[in-house]
Amino acid sequence: MFFLLFLIIYFMTISGNFLLIFIVRINSTLHSPMYFFLTNLSIIDICFSSSIAPVILRNTLAKDRSISLLGCATQMYFSLALGYTECLILAVMAYDRFAAICRPLHYNTIMNKTVCFYMAAVPWSAGFINSLVQVILTFQLPFCTCHINHYFCEVPAFIRMSCGDTFLNQLSLIIAAGIIGMCSFLLTLTSYLHIISKILKITSSQGRQKSFSTCASHLTAVTLYYGTSLFIYLRPQKHTNVSNTTDKVLPILYMTVTPMLNPFLYSIRNKDVNNTLINQLKRKKGQY
Repeated sequence: MFFLLFLIIYFMTISGNFLLIFIVRINSTLHSPMYFFLTNLSIIDICFSSSIAPVILRNTLAKDRSISLLGCATQMYFSLALGYTECLILAVMAYDRFAAICRPLHYNTIMNKTVCFYMAAVPWSAGFINSLVQVILTFQLPFCTCHINHYFCEVPAFIRMSCGDTFLNQLSLIIAAGIIGMCSFLLTLTSYLHIISKILKITSSQGRQKSFSTCASHLTAVTLYYGTSLFIYLRPQKHTNVSNTTDKVLPILYMTVTPMLNPFLYSIRNKDVNNTLINQLKRKKGQY
């Protein structure tokens, strides 16, 4: 049952995000800052989900659930790096929408190609550099057991199973989550509050309702992602290899469920994306 559930989630994640990348690529009218950042988000979600989903799928059926030290370190590095990168990209996307809706006359100046490049490059660089530091610190700890009481290799689970002093590890983890995670969340929240205040000034009730619907779906996605990930990474970790249900379920939400929902909440419902998809399907049908 769990194998089928994770297989469906993983298939929808890969297909939804690849579909979005394909649509943006073939339609030149979608070559805008918003879709540039959405493409970045799709690439992150494909890689993020792929860093753990295949391992979970294997472990639901296999009797031998062991993983090599190198495999574990690699999984931890990429999942953590992509997780932090997504935090920052979501904040960048929220700022882009703020600039488009609240500063429309200056939008092209604010979000020019150079700015967009750096606003995408900085999250990727910061995420991977921070992850390298966290993984190095984690694997310097002495561990009481070789058994990881978790679905995959994640820093909090390793801190819990350590029998050494983890103060530096917990401090670095909380600082990183506080600076990258909380700052990104607050920037995202501030951007959407300004957007909502702008929407309230729309005279048309239909236009206001449509805009609120879009904002609500976006806020649902970011709240689910930031809420679950910050809850795990901002808590002090106890020295025990006994993980409660929350420690195991919440990472599944932000590592598999959110990447599945993002392409549908952010873009598949978009009229331009839908029209491109419909036209492409009609063209393929006409060829036959």
